[in-house]
Amino acid sequence: MYLMSREMMMMMMMMMIAAAAIYSNLFTKDVTVIEGEVATISCQVNKSDDSVIQLLNPNRQTIYFRDFRPLKDSRFQLLNFSSSELKVSLTNVSISDEGRYFCQLYTDPPQESYTTITVLVPPRNLMIDIQKDTAVEGEEIEVNCTAMASKPATTIRWFKGNTELKGKSEVEEWSDMYTVTSQLMLKVHKEDDGVPVICQVEHPAVTGNLQTQRYLEVQYKPQVHIQMTYPLQGLTREGDALELTCEAIGKPQPVMVTWVRVDDEMPQHAVLSGPNLFINNLNKTDNGTYRCEASNIVGKAHSDYMLYVYDSRAGEEGSIRAVDHAVIGGVVAVVVFAMLCLLIILGRYFARHKGTYFTHEAKGADDAADADTAIINAEGGQNNSEEKKEYFI
Repeated sequence: MYLMSREMMMMMMMMMIAAAAIYSNLFTKDVTVIEGEVATISCQVNKSDDSVIQLLNPNRQTIYFRDFRPLKDSRFQLLNFSSSELKVSLTNVSISDEGRYFCQLYTDPPQESYTTITVLVPPRNLMIDIQKDTAVEGEEIEVNCTAMASKPATTIRWFKGNTELKGKSEVEEWSDMYTVTSQLMLKVHKEDDGVPVICQVEHPAVTGNLQTQRYLEVQYKPQVHIQMTYPLQGLTREGDALELTCEAIGKPQPVMVTWVRVDDEMPQHAVLSGPNLFINNLNKTDNGTYRCEASNIVGKAHSDYMLYVYDSRAGEEGSIRAVDHAVIGGVVAVVVFAMLCLLIILGRYFARHKGTYFTHEAKGADDAADADTAIINAEGGQNNSEEKKEYFI
């Protein structure tokens, strides 16, 4: 019976508070604050009737009753007190200060409203760890980044240089605090050597970019390139000299750079000096492929140069032929132009003059009685025939 009466009383009180909240004249706002900063709590009365205002903490302990502070916590300071507002500041906020704070107005019936303080805690430590300090090109390595003790949980983003990468995050919660660990699996290449891997966090308590980074160190096999330093024009002729330089870069830097002749022995008059190959007084027996090889602890690489020795006058004959062709072409052009001019002049001349020709016709053929007589008369009359002229234009 007693228990039922108590339950009934609790229900009645809750109904009264709910009814009072519907017609409440008391207003508050929720507060979000970063750990260590200042939170401001305000209890505001819309229509004041000089009723008493008080502020209570989440444990229902009175912080301020009107302008008096019963609670012995000097972090609470009175900012404003009037019949329409009670404003209090809480300095050096910690995670333990989080919760509901109650504003009460002693009217009939009493009115109550609450404000919720949410405390944001930035990550206390940000660490990045690479599985191997030095990796080999083509190898996949594991990189981990940990953001410890934040509230709420931190979002972690990965970058390699300016390129964003995708990681896998795990969240661990302990006493309302969160530790986030993100794992990145990264396949490295020689171009990644010296490039930073960046772990960047996003959190509402963090302004700007909070990040940490590690620089990749990638070992790779040599890259080999052959440079002809002599002859400068690049044409190798009998009797000339040839000088080749082998350029090899890698990490670590190659310590072994050697020259060989593919499928044959190196000429006896060839001189090897480190990365340089020098062959004096070239001849056609020197023709072939010359290879520069370089190696380091990662691997080997090579580059080939194919030598072909030309006749001693190869370059000169080519220049003479070029000159001859140019002269012949010029002469032909002049002759064609002269012929065209001559044809034009002759055409204009004949167009301005008339031509004549002579014909001789037999007389007496028209009066002959038969064909034989006509022929006789024609033969006899050719000498006496008159000369006729016909004109043409």
